[in-house]
Amino acid sequence: MTQETNIAASAIRSGETYLGIEFGSTRIKAVLIDKAHTVLASGGHNWENRLEYGIWTYTLEDIFAGMQDAYAKLAANVQTQYGETLSRVGAMGVSAMMHGYMAFDNSGNLLAPFRTWRNTTTGEAADALSSLFQFNIPQRWSIAHLYQAMLAKEPHVSSISFLTTLSGYIHWRLTGEKVIGVGDGSGMFPVDSEHLCYDQAMVDAFQSLVEKDGYTWKLMDIMPRLLPAGASAGALTQEGAKLLDPSGALQSGIPFCPPEGDAGTGMVATNSVRQRTGNVSAGTSVFAMLVLERPLSRHYVEVDMVTTPAGDPVAMVHCNNCTSDIDAWIRLFGEAATALGAQYDERTLYRTMYQQALTGAPDGGGLMSYNYLSGEPITGMDEGRPLLIRKPDASFTLANVMRTHLTSACASLRIGMDILSAEQVELDAMTGHGGFFKAGEIGQSIMSAALGTPVTVMETAGEGGPWGMAVLAAYMHNAKEETLSDYLSNRVFQSAKSSTVSATEAEAAGFAAFMSGYQSCLSVERAAVQSLKD
Repeated sequence: MTQETNIAASAIRSGETYLGIEFGSTRIKAVLIDKAHTVLASGGHNWENRLEYGIWTYTLEDIFAGMQDAYAKLAANVQTQYGETLSRVGAMGVSAMMHGYMAFDNSGNLLAPFRTWRNTTTGEAADALSSLFQFNIPQRWSIAHLYQAMLAKEPHVSSISFLTTLSGYIHWRLTGEKVIGVGDGSGMFPVDSEHLCYDQAMVDAFQSLVEKDGYTWKLMDIMPRLLPAGASAGALTQEGAKLLDPSGALQSGIPFCPPEGDAGTGMVATNSVRQRTGNVSAGTSVFAMLVLERPLSRHYVEVDMVTTPAGDPVAMVHCNNCTSDIDAWIRLFGEAATALGAQYDERTLYRTMYQQALTGAPDGGGLMSYNYLSGEPITGMDEGRPLLIRKPDASFTLANVMRTHLTSACASLRIGMDILSAEQVELDAMTGHGGFFKAGEIGQSIMSAALGTPVTVMETAGEGGPWGMAVLAAYMHNAKEETLSDYLSNRVFQSAKSSTVSATEAEAAGFAAFMSGYQSCLSVERAAVQSLKD
């Protein structure tokens, strides 16, 4: 072994490591880091949501089988690389896609299928609560799902004992603690950033609806307790250790940091928790988060108000659709290449197709695309129908097709970002992460054109959320009185490598021209939704 490997093996043996596990939309990933926040090993498991009876969901079996597989692969990599059995870590934490609805009775039974962030079935409830609170409540938030179930008089509502998100559920199963990080909690119900609690006036307003409908539970009794980054959130129980690692090698008693949402871990992974910083996460969905210096002048349906893992207010523009339709087209091109006898790996296929977009016309060459596999609330679509449209005289080339798909992936985000620009929200830095940015600089240049600002991608962006979760575990274990923003700047990112790309004037003008067509053709997408019913 090299000296570096010996040092890493010693850290693993003594438990001077930190573990983060994140449940993304298409991949569950576990990452192990050392005290210098360097990745030692990782393991992953691919999974896909299911559309069952009109609901996007994952089963409990999907959740735990995927978690165990990702962890087992991590442990196997540790054994292979360092000759060590992973039996303990200094601290750990779990994160997951935000929002959604997981409701349980007092025996811990799931009362309804897990309803993920991707569902757009709560429009009536979201509108009513936004009006009641005078605060934007998006359709994917937990409280919107709960109120929609109340409006529909779903029988299970009367039996709810605990309501949480995916990260909160997994944390509960591993530690026995019904808590949630304030960042993830801010996607369940509006949060008071000053006092780091759910907004009391809005809690009282919702409780009046609960009592009016005759339910006996109290909202604050069924919601998880909010915890900021750095707080202790319990420890791995014996049952939790066996659930995570059925082999029995992993010891119980490992300290846990608060569970967080993927938005929060994305902020951590991009050093974007300080005021005037922002990050854009582009994968299955796309969202931009800007840490605010001051409140917005009013609430907007296109802008969510959430928080950093430390509880500071954040303006979030979230769009349900980003790379899924791109993935489908690239798979199609891959099938064509295979039929012609080509041999390639997936990474080469993706990089090649993304690079084609570099030579495409900045405005798409007369093509138009809507990547809506699911509904897109920011443009008023309750359902999605992927579309590629072209004029008869359009330049229908591979380069323009790819350019159009990549540009379309950022288009709905631009609509919400224009609102923040009008609110004069100022940024010192915008950092990108997610699959959209993994194939060279093309993703950065198109996103820069969409946002009207340079976009930086850090060397750590490839590890993303699970690495950010491991960093939050390290922060809880090591920080003492240091703020999260100072910890990240001083200890994690002090010498981080990054690249920054700014769109050219031609690219910015091309994106603006594409947006004009995108807005005017939304009626075509709406007609497709109405005409192509399941």
